Amino acid sequence: MVPFAGWDMPVQYAGIVVEHRAVRRAAGVFDVGHMGQLRLRGERSERVLDRLVTNDVKALPEGRALYTCACSERGTILDDLIVYRRSRQDWVVVCNASNVDKMSAHFASAAAGECTFEDESPTRSLVALQGPRAFEILALVGSDGQRAAELKSFHFRNGTLAGIACTIARTGYTGEDGVELFCGRDEGLTLWRALLDAGRPHGCQPIGLGARDTLRLEARLSLYGNDIDETTDPLEAGLGWVVKFDKGEFIGREALLRARERPPTRRLVGFEMTGRGIARHGYALRDAEGRTVGVCTSGSPAPTVGKNIGLGYLEAALAVPGTQFLVDCRGKNVEAVVVKTPFYSREAPRG
Repeated sequence: MVPFAGWDMPVQYAGIVVEHRAVRRAAGVFDVGHMGQLRLRGERSERVLDRLVTNDVKALPEGRALYTCACSERGTILDDLIVYRRSRQDWVVVCNASNVDKMSAHFASAAAGECTFEDESPTRSLVALQGPRAFEILALVGSDGQRAAELKSFHFRNGTLAGIACTIARTGYTGEDGVELFCGRDEGLTLWRALLDAGRPHGCQPIGLGARDTLRLEARLSLYGNDIDETTDPLEAGLGWVVKFDKGEFIGREALLRARERPPTRRLVGFEMTGRGIARHGYALRDAEGRTVGVCTSGSPAPTVGKNIGLGYLEAALAVPGTQFLVDCRGKNVEAVVVKTPFYSREAPRG
């Protein structure tokens, strides 16, 4: 157990590799109740939210979710978010645990005099069930679980699982199929136990922070505070697809338009270690002459891929698949190469 954004969180239960493989081969249950949940309601809530984020929430139907960023006026990333449209005038926004206070204040300020805002984080829980057997297990905890497989990706609906009223969303952070389940804070533990009890005979295990990180890294999903933060913008981070310039005004739009007009100086890339070493957050990236040309933002052994992998910002001219460079692993320069990402997709053979 370790401190994490004001919570005590498990790094591992049975071991990072064991848990990682359980999710890839069967299923895993994640306690993600530390994530923030922000609620906006009212006639002008759509307008408020659309100005706060880079993606186009106006085009989002009820019962659908989308991934987006919230930016500063400088165009840098305050947080990456998932927006859920419950109805025409009712929205839930999930933010990162480390940013709850910041994003709550940011949203509250924008909503003042426009719509109702509530930080529901203290009263809500979130449990994720991820993996190729997730829906098989979900079907064992209620009739709404049996129907959950009918949901399309980034769709959600209300239901009852193990006698608990919850929202079932086909979203996740692992590169696998599965769901995230929203319920009241007091019901989270009951739901967690019900999923584990139903899933254990099918290979389901509880998953800690360690495997959560290796799973998302293999899927090339950014981690706030590592790969993106208030010094990075969505364009250089490979998130330009969530920036909809044509939707109208939003915070950071002018800065991002200027950034789009000039060549980027760096880009976030995926890489594999070809020499013997593991890249870690903060390690310098160097060219053949030893010049520092970037920084590693995430790095780890990848159990499914069978290689040591990483993400990092490289000078734009070097951010091309096949480019070789060096990672300064505690004073030793170790060979690496830029590769296409994601490192893993569930359509490929499993390790």
